[in-house]
Amino acid sequence: MRPLAEILRPRTLDDYIGQQHLVGQGAVLRTLIASGHIPSMILWGPPGIGKTTLASIISHTLNRPFHTLSAISSGVKDVRDVIEKARNQEGAILFIDEIHRFNKAQQDSLLGAVERGIITLIGATTENPSFEVISALLSRCQVFILKEFGEDEMRQLLQTAIQYYATQHITVQLQEYEALMRISGGDARKLLNALELVVNKSNDTEIIINNQRVTEVIQQNLAFYDRQGEMHYDIISAFIKSIRGSDPNAAVYWLARLIAGGEDPVFIARRMLIAASEDIGNANPNALLLANACFDSVTKIGYPECSIALSQCAVYLATSPKSNSTYLALHAAQDAVSRTGDLSVPIHLRNAPTKLMKQLGYGAEYQYAHDYPNHFVLQEFLPDALSGTTFYTPADNPREQETRRQMHEKWQGKYGY
Repeated sequence: MRPLAEILRPRTLDDYIGQQHLVGQGAVLRTLIASGHIPSMILWGPPGIGKTTLASIISHTLNRPFHTLSAISSGVKDVRDVIEKARNQEGAILFIDEIHRFNKAQQDSLLGAVERGIITLIGATTENPSFEVISALLSRCQVFILKEFGEDEMRQLLQTAIQYYATQHITVQLQEYEALMRISGGDARKLLNALELVVNKSNDTEIIINNQRVTEVIQQNLAFYDRQGEMHYDIISAFIKSIRGSDPNAAVYWLARLIAGGEDPVFIARRMLIAASEDIGNANPNALLLANACFDSVTKIGYPECSIALSQCAVYLATSPKSNSTYLALHAAQDAVSRTGDLSVPIHLRNAPTKLMKQLGYGAEYQYAHDYPNHFVLQEFLPDALSGTTFYTPADNPREQETRRQMHEKWQGKYGY
């Protein structure tokens, strides 16, 4: 029997839920599809939000030959076989799921066919394509970012499922939905898998769904519920949260789970590189250096030897002091940019490459810090509208508290240090 998620898979854009910024009336991707001319593209977004479905709808709408490959199980030979078939098919589409798992050689094998129009490539990825897709291929593709589902889209999916069950003479009464939402985490496939599991375990034609029932069934049947392998994302989440939580034992355990599951070591190393900056930051700047060295080692060594470097880095990051102050500073600054727009650069900070600009006073009152004691002089560096705004607040750790002391001494309390 086909899974519920497959039964309910939309066949047209009008039935497609979510991603209205791409497929709503007048949106860019819908317009391209309506024109009959689509570029090769990368669909980037979280799992379970309709990337595969969207690719299928595009092919069906345009009445194009449709080939699918999974980067997990396919190699260069499989790619070449599809390309040979596509030579005799007009407008063939090749959909590659999890294209970020293709290595350079595999991605290189696509280049000629994409460039000559033998195939239109649609790749799906949960990873940033700037890191995972080679530049030559990426330059030949348009990247579309898909957004995670919100509560409204998830409830719409549930109603669609309930209506389907009604056609099967099964009445589903949804008393509570919070557990379904929590378990699925914005993943439509997880949501439908969970609902299907609860319905199938009920063995009745009238089913009441509440939070307690959902939790009990899922906990008892976790392996079945995770049949599509979504637990991969839960484990990497547990790994990073263990590092953030300063638990080296848990970090190494989840790392071992990732290795046992055949996870790409470069993916693990990149996640630690992010954590070194986001969660440790200036509390221990050496963490970023070690994480970068680990990333470099992994790319040179590969499994199994690189497991040692991954473990060394994971333990170091987990036992390092933690700070997200620079992460928060960036978000605060980005929020200010969003609120205030393109504020003018103060005239004393402007570049003055021409005579006219110098005559207008560009850079005239700028004070060169190295000409002053301790290489510092009080002057304004922010736009007038943001003068005195604090974006970076040193965290409560020895290194950043020393930074706070120095900033207080220099800025004389201007930023609240």
